[in-house]
Amino acid sequence: MEGLRADLVRLAAIPSVAFPGYPAEPVLAAHDLLVELLQGVGVEHIERIDLPGTAPVIFAEIPPPDPVAPTVLLYSHYDVQPAGDERLWTSPPFEPTPIEGGLRGRGVADDKANAIAHLGMLRAFDGRPPVGVKIVFEGQEEYGSPFDEHPPTEPERFACDAVVIADCGNLRPGTPSLTTGLRGVAEVTVEVRTLDQALHSGEFGGAAPDALLVLLKALATLHDVHGDVAVAGLRRQAWAGAAYAEEEFRELAGVREGMPLMGSGTLGERLWSGPAITVIGLDAPSVDHATSAVVPYARAKLNVRFHPQQDPREAQSAVVGHLRSLRPFGVPLTVTPGDTGPGFEAVTGGPAYRAALEALAQAWGTEASYIATGGSIPLVNGLARAAPDAEVLLFGAQDNLCNLHAPNERVLLSELRNTVVAMCAFVEKYAKYATRATHGSRAAGGRDGTDG
Repeated sequence: MEGLRADLVRLAAIPSVAFPGYPAEPVLAAHDLLVELLQGVGVEHIERIDLPGTAPVIFAEIPPPDPVAPTVLLYSHYDVQPAGDERLWTSPPFEPTPIEGGLRGRGVADDKANAIAHLGMLRAFDGRPPVGVKIVFEGQEEYGSPFDEHPPTEPERFACDAVVIADCGNLRPGTPSLTTGLRGVAEVTVEVRTLDQALHSGEFGGAAPDALLVLLKALATLHDVHGDVAVAGLRRQAWAGAAYAEEEFRELAGVREGMPLMGSGTLGERLWSGPAITVIGLDAPSVDHATSAVVPYARAKLNVRFHPQQDPREAQSAVVGHLRSLRPFGVPLTVTPGDTGPGFEAVTGGPAYRAALEALAQAWGTEASYIATGGSIPLVNGLARAAPDAEVLLFGAQDNLCNLHAPNERVLLSELRNTVVAMCAFVEKYAKYATRATHGSRAAGGRDGTDG
């Protein structure tokens, strides 16, 4: 752990922000350090994938120890979110700082701890794990990049039997969790223009159509009196896995005392297996610069999250159709669909999931739970299309209290240690289970005459 902690400190000290306007040199420095660390654990085959408009992707490979051993693809990313307002940080964001039980700094959890966890597993096996390994360390995940769609263009390179996406973590510290669902995402813009110009509210108010009132009335139809999404066609179903307790969620979200939570049903439904619509932008006169005038134009941008298995265009069309059908005060709306991203729901019945559940329980000393996330990881679908028969697992060293994307991001060293232990146990168990499954299918094939 001392070596892994030291490597994480070195990596997290590099401000590898891959957003426009930030220097490229730190991103390349993080890339080079990871290549150095991979070489240090004995990885011989290391490539650099360069695509237009994105940071380089590290691709490394360790062949399987024997022909029947399965291959596992390990993913994480080495770029980080911008630090934001550094005055909100207790310590400088790119000076990894010891805290009780862990480290604080931008990227220590998302996602550099997970890259270190992959390296820790390889180090534990002296670079010769019991499975074949393919490693993908991406350099522009936080901003988004063309790499999301790249794996299906090279299916042979990304072919594998199981994928471990280490860009997530546990529901809470000490609770081993496998993320099995990711909600999809879509954007919709709605705008209203009712007048050629702003008009004196005393002279014209009460008859002249107010664009902002029209827009607000339309937006209010998106939810019912409980705060549940009221758009027909958006899928919602019960959530059967683990979820937050209400008080736990209130603390995590910083909900002010006396404020109710929106919606009804379990938190798992509201956050993971049901839809959410958020107004993420509003063009309207500001209060500080308001004039006594009827507003001629208003616009809002909506972020729509939907069930992991719902088609993105179907979900987006449901919201677009709902808004276009409205005529608040008789005024039509201009509704424009924007970007979409698919969700993902894992198939959990195979040998990799069996191995992962046992490995997580072994590492944390308690049974693992299935969870989901409302966030999106677009690359998951790209890798799933490149290796359609591979089991996809999402787990890692983060936890949902780690302040990812926020000031004072932190990682707990106990979570990092247990993730490394779980990775080691996973590849050992998966090597046995997958090899048995392969032998079984071959034996069955021989008996019915389909094989040799």
